[in-house]
Amino acid sequence: MLRGAIIGLGKVALEVHAPAWARHDVAIVAVSDTDPARRAVSAAALPAARWYDSADELLTREPLDFVDICTPPSTHAPLACRALDGGLHVFCEKPLVIGGDELDRISALAEARRRVVHTVHNWHHAPIIARATELVRAREIGRVTRVVWHTLRTQAAGAHNGKGSNWRLDPALAGGGILTDHGWHAFYLVGSWITETPTSLSARLERRRPGASLVEDTATVHLTFPDATAEIFLTWAADRRDNVAELIGTDGRITLQAETLTLERAGDVRRWTCPPALSNGSVHPDWFDPEIAQFLDAVTRTPPSSNLAEARMCGVLESLARESSRRGGQVMAVPSPRMPRG
Repeated sequence: MLRGAIIGLGKVALEVHAPAWARHDVAIVAVSDTDPARRAVSAAALPAARWYDSADELLTREPLDFVDICTPPSTHAPLACRALDGGLHVFCEKPLVIGGDELDRISALAEARRRVVHTVHNWHHAPIIARATELVRAREIGRVTRVVWHTLRTQAAGAHNGKGSNWRLDPALAGGGILTDHGWHAFYLVGSWITETPTSLSARLERRRPGASLVEDTATVHLTFPDATAEIFLTWAADRRDNVAELIGTDGRITLQAETLTLERAGDVRRWTCPPALSNGSVHPDWFDPEIAQFLDAVTRTPPSSNLAEARMCGVLESLARESSRRGGQVMAVPSPRMPRG
């Protein structure tokens, strides 16, 4: 049985990660959080797990096989590197990194230590996304030539930092705003439908609600591929919660809105209801178990995995989008991907 530890005991760890690990053949033997008040919560939710006041103490003293990182994004790369350096596998909430330079270090350590780094890309497993991906792979709309993706939210999801404020709105903890929070999902989903490597992008990041936060609440990103394009719009400043997507192919189109997927091809229209909607809640426990299964498969049987390469591309695109916006929306070339082990 693999021995693991959870670092960061917030909402997603308590409501999603901890119950899911209990359904698999692993033992969560240790927990750490920077908020001392979480110790009582840990004792109730994970009574067999030892409590540590710091991640460093946990990683120094506890014999482990892997760590599950559920902390704010700015700590992901340092904790992942610390764990990899100690020979541990890493399971991490998205985003894996908030800076492009962190990608190389994590990838190099994963390759050198021959350890798995798996980022939670759980929206792959949402019923409406899984059905769309199935239809794309079956060539129901031919080759995908354009993807339009809109994520509309009225505010950032709540996330407690132990001091009474939302870490998603703190650039020192979150690294960025809506682009960091939802851009990562959009990037890996677009990449699963347009299987080419993007060649360039341009982006604009905005704060449409002045004074509301120090991070962007709206992002517009245009991606160019050799034979396709993608247009991504993300906002926390909408008047409703929704996700709308359109996949246009050489032979038809797929539209996603709320729980409904519509396939139009050669005058034929088919619809599926695929609950729950992507905008229903923020933690999505029903989409999580396949991520654990993929991680455990990679750890115990079949490395290397494509997940780290997918996360690397997400990290590259986010970094380039921020640079493009700083340069007034300048078109930025996307470097050719490197394919590390992991």
